[in-house]
Amino acid sequence: MSQTVNIHPEIREHTAEFVELRQRIHSHPELGFEEVQTSRLVAQKLRDWGYDVTEGIGGTGVVGQLKVGNGSRKIGIRADMDALPITEGTGLPYASQVQGKMHACGHDGHTAILLATAHYLARTRRFSGTLNLIFQPAEEGLGGALRMMADGLFKRFPCDGIYALHNAPGLPVGKFVVQSGAMAASSDAVTITLRGKGSHGAMPHFSRDPVVAAASIVMALQTIVSRNISTADAAVVTVGAIQAGTAHNVVPSTATILVTVRTLNREVQTLIESRLREIVEFQARSMGVEAEIDYKAISRVLMNTPKETALAREAIAAIVGAENIFPLPPGRMGGEDFSWMLDEVPGCYVALGNGAEGHGSCMLHNPGYDFNDEALPIGVSYWARLVEQYLTA
Repeated sequence: MSQTVNIHPEIREHTAEFVELRQRIHSHPELGFEEVQTSRLVAQKLRDWGYDVTEGIGGTGVVGQLKVGNGSRKIGIRADMDALPITEGTGLPYASQVQGKMHACGHDGHTAILLATAHYLARTRRFSGTLNLIFQPAEEGLGGALRMMADGLFKRFPCDGIYALHNAPGLPVGKFVVQSGAMAASSDAVTITLRGKGSHGAMPHFSRDPVVAAASIVMALQTIVSRNISTADAAVVTVGAIQAGTAHNVVPSTATILVTVRTLNREVQTLIESRLREIVEFQARSMGVEAEIDYKAISRVLMNTPKETALAREAIAAIVGAENIFPLPPGRMGGEDFSWMLDEVPGCYVALGNGAEGHGSCMLHNPGYDFNDEALPIGVSYWARLVEQYLTA
């Protein structure tokens, strides 16, 4: 990283200890709603630094609150804590010590960044207002944001604006991606169960074959994006699995299709659901089988609000320069359940460069992934600047 980055000396002074903390969290990954050790570590650190700490929000969520001065504004910053059910293949000295679980998405880095920010702000206190640090469980498709909100997150800890970040492999360290409007796609998980009538494979005329129906449905689903969605709108309908049968010569009685749907537009999201239901229902009926559709919204389209995005850009520019801020590249359709929080409170979600080459460039949800610790002090500097700017005296 050759560019000049404006990192406060005190953040630099303590970076090594938070890198060690990040690597310790990496070694002990916990899946969604199982983040007991991680939550306990977070809560203890926050208490040590003088925060009012509330544990058990939405299960294993933690909120640390710090009030300074008499400012009336309230800001929330969120970090996710959960790991993934993936076996690590990095061979690093601090690799996962838990078989079949690893921090393959960088939530260990996000947690360490926010803890380092908490430490810095508790020591410097150059703001006036209320700081709410939100450590969220179960971001990886299990609805941790919704669980915390159902447990009264924003009623108990009101926020005027809320912010989050995520590391971005492929983006050089010291670069950021942020834009107003859609910043991450909606994510819907669809399970289609087809129930027919099994038979011997040599006598298929006695069956109502769910496999043939599944094949027909899979092909028909491909027409939604190609024939129903404007070419100006990004959308994805991907069939990830077809599950049916156990033998060469038996027509099974059931088949299951697993689908993911991604969009960057809420109207398009609604249209795709409507068309998918119509296609499945009528294709199944034409084949003489029954269809059941379980359509789950994992995340909404993540919409950054204009005012809060402008504040985020200002803070980022002060750290790395405006020339190192980029819009979302086309074709990125990842989902993020921080979108549910942004449905309730205005705010902004940004991507932090994790490395374009070598360490940090391996894609997310991959056994070879690791968070790039060079990005940690940059993330801390961004959060610190944002809070001091947002909660001005």
